[in-house]
Amino acid sequence: MYQAGATKERLDPNGKEGEDMKEKIHPIYEQTTVTCACGEIILTASTRKDIKVEICSKCHPFYTGVQRFVDVGGRVDRFKKKYGM
Repeated sequence: MYQAGATKERLDPNGKEGEDMKEKIHPIYEQTTVTCACGEIILTASTRKDIKVEICSKCHPFYTGVQRFVDVGGRVDRFKKKYGM
């Protein structure tokens, strides 16, 4: 919060001068690529270098209107095996 007349000093709610943001503790925010399993590549910025996802807006059923079955990590098979079905 800045008051009228204050240039770069940050003031706390009580009107006292506060410390500026600490240096060298924040992660590096850089350009990165997000790669989907369908082959779509999206350029964005993040603290991670390369990100790989399984479903993006190009292939997600909500955005495409096409419903498809997605078995994440064999959940159906684990359920059948657990309960002997």
